[in-house]
Amino acid sequence: MTATSGYREAAPMRDEVDAMRGPLVIEFGTEWCGHCQAARPALASALAGRDPVEHLKIEDGKGRPLGRSFSVKLWPTLIVMRDGVELARVVRPTDAAAVTEALRALD
Repeated sequence: MTATSGYREAAPMRDEVDAMRGPLVIEFGTEWCGHCQAARPALASALAGRDPVEHLKIEDGKGRPLGRSFSVKLWPTLIVMRDGVELARVVRPTDAAAVTEALRALD
């Protein structure tokens, strides 16, 4: 699993995301979000050993076009994609099982 260490402030454009090839997990949230902080252990557990899956952590908020293009309303939201197509979505996961289930869409 390739992951960024923190949430990226500069997000790619939606057409760039749609053009990405291979498996991709986009995580929308913020560093200060309590739900995002609480979900980190579950996310880390579910994502461990899922190579080669690209993991982008994108800082989201009002006026952020990438999150709006995916209709993100709550954090964290994980979008599981392959070749620019959304396969699964998890909103505010509380355990690794929910994330693992979404990742099965990549199998």
